[in-house]
Amino acid sequence: MHLQCPGATARRHDSHNPDWQQALPAEWRAEAVAPLRFTIHHDYEMPASRTLGYDQHGQTCYYQHVFTLGEPRSDDDEEFYEAIVHGEEVHAWRLRDQRWLVWSVIRKEGDCRGNRGRYSFSQSMPR
Repeated sequence: MHLQCPGATARRHDSHNPDWQQALPAEWRAEAVAPLRFTIHHDYEMPASRTLGYDQHGQTCYYQHVFTLGEPRSDDDEEFYEAIVHGEEVHAWRLRDQRWLVWSVIRKEGDCRGNRGRYSFSQSMPR
């Protein structure tokens, strides 16, 4: 999984259906509460977004956020490019037993280990 920079617009959009099962392990799919509608928020200031999914009762059952922080760099002090110095992607699914299965990956500058995510359980939705 690699970090992607979302568009730099802010909006609320209920009809778009993101791939909410993208990082959900197959063995947990039957336990995850399926969202029926979504809201997607994009930040104006930086490449960041947050997606919330809601079940049939209007309760949040899916959470995702993505952001990247960059800084200008130059190899020759004439041409500059944006280098990602930190990034994060989190997906979380509410399970039928009310726990949250959380997948997260953090990208740091100079981290040679790659961008492998990790899974954990939580009693509450990430914030």
